[in-house]
Amino acid sequence: MRDFFKYTFATLAGIVLFCTLGIAGLTALLVTIASSSSSTEPQVEADSILTFDLSEEITDSSAASEPRAIIGAALSGGSRSSIPLRTAIEAIRRSTTDDRIKGLLLYGSIQPTGSGFATLQEVRQALEAFRQSGKPIFAYDDVQWQEKDYYLASVANTVLLNPSSLLEINGFSSESTFFAGALEKYGVGIQILRVGKFKAATESLTRSQSSPEAKAQTQALLTDLWNEFATAAAKSRKLTPQKMQEIADRQGLLMPEEAKSVGLIDKIAYEDEIVAELQGLTGQEKGSETLRQIDLSNYAAATSSARQSSSNQVAVIYAEGDIVSGEGGTGQIGGDALARLLRKLRQDDSTKAVVLRVNSPGGSATASALVAREMSLTQAKKPVIVSMGTYAASGGYQISANASQIFASPTTITGSIGVFGVLPNVQGISNSNGITWDTVKTARLADGDTVSRPKTPEELAISQRVVDRIYDQFISLVAESRRLPKTKVAEIAQGRVWSGLQAQKIGLVDQLGGLEDAIKAAVKAANLSDDWQIEEYPKPRSFEEQLGKLLGTSTRATTPVDPLTQQMEKLGKDLEILRSMNDPLGVYSRLPFNSDIR
Repeated sequence: MRDFFKYTFATLAGIVLFCTLGIAGLTALLVTIASSSSSTEPQVEADSILTFDLSEEITDSSAASEPRAIIGAALSGGSRSSIPLRTAIEAIRRSTTDDRIKGLLLYGSIQPTGSGFATLQEVRQALEAFRQSGKPIFAYDDVQWQEKDYYLASVANTVLLNPSSLLEINGFSSESTFFAGALEKYGVGIQILRVGKFKAATESLTRSQSSPEAKAQTQALLTDLWNEFATAAAKSRKLTPQKMQEIADRQGLLMPEEAKSVGLIDKIAYEDEIVAELQGLTGQEKGSETLRQIDLSNYAAATSSARQSSSNQVAVIYAEGDIVSGEGGTGQIGGDALARLLRKLRQDDSTKAVVLRVNSPGGSATASALVAREMSLTQAKKPVIVSMGTYAASGGYQISANASQIFASPTTITGSIGVFGVLPNVQGISNSNGITWDTVKTARLADGDTVSRPKTPEELAISQRVVDRIYDQFISLVAESRRLPKTKVAEIAQGRVWSGLQAQKIGLVDQLGGLEDAIKAAVKAANLSDDWQIEEYPKPRSFEEQLGKLLGTSTRATTPVDPLTQQMEKLGKDLEILRSMNDPLGVYSRLPFNSDIR
């Protein structure tokens, strides 16, 4: 017994000592990070090169930084893994007139799940302005560029590839995953409610391949996106879109020598050679070990001016991710949270205009309708301008429709005005494993929400009425807000997806332009002249708040992802969409399950 107490005491003492040292170590780590984060801002040396790592994701807002990424950056002394769109654009624009910046270097590759073309188009316009200022842009890669990378790289005065690298120009594709066979195999039944012949969001659960209607709309969308890429890249490289099409059809994957022979790049060089060329710009001795440079994030921090103080505020709200009922989580738009924010800004006399930046494929029909109502009430009191990013479809379009003006990029995926419901049942898989049910009820329809059996035709008809009603409300909302005949909206709705270019032609969008264009329109609509300042929402979390969310978070890989991992990530995204389906009525207004374009 004496030994028992002795060993028990020793064990407890060891645990206490371990925890104490662990806490002390964590405290020391936090102090180090806090000191790093509060250190002097980076300095811009004279005769420097501005560097832009394409693997650094460009996000809409600054509130999306992951805690683990911040800690990793603080410990390594490196930059953040992402940079807000407005921060990137403003930094590039400031550098055009900054005599300390002699040129700009683009390098690296955009991650597979990185920024969409709508975001990249705004960055590209800023890069074009930099080049037009007379300062040179160099673009270099030593692994492999694809279309997204080349969309930005083609702006450069000099485009270079490493002798071992590749350039992939083979067009765009969209690949959908279908689960119907697996669901049938394992005895999971799916019944679908839908409105709109193009509403393909449910096809992954009910079919083994895309319907003709789904293929037609996807083909039209990809064609518009490809035309934007081919036209822009060809113009920068003094080629023709037809030549870009020929390259995509006949070559696809080009060796550096082939890329140079067709005019897609200017030089084949090793990294030390491009560094030596840049050293010539900075006035350093060629071949020396260092290059005077500053990356885009640090340059933005070093050159950001003090915020203009004004009692007139333009609120910029970032609505990113799936629309869900309730408060929402990371990467989601909580209907309750966004509606509450709009209500607050509507009642705030210092907020003179609102810009809603939408980057969402939709989601909960109930949450979307809630936000749409608050948008209508806010628009009646002050200007509300919408800027559509990569996606603003289904529920994403629904929350946008009541705006005073809608801006979209030519490559924005929008429209998809349609509604669907998914009614699963587990009768097959349960019965095959010996599980059965016996129900007692007081009315014939009392167990209509069970998953133990398929819905009867009568139950399906009742649920279909709900879906039809929500779709009619959606159509009426668009018709009224966009001042279009309801018959016209019904014709262009049907769940069909449109590019921003086509959406403007049919009246779903007012202007083609980016976030900055929307902000300028808001300032003009509110008659603010030069007396205004921007307030961004949601507010970025403090370091302490982000640290509290550290466990369970992950950072984005900056190394190439193998094909198997890419497929698993794609499957994970599809399953995550299923998890986000929390509409209280079980009705959704959303894009097809897989909207990845490669």
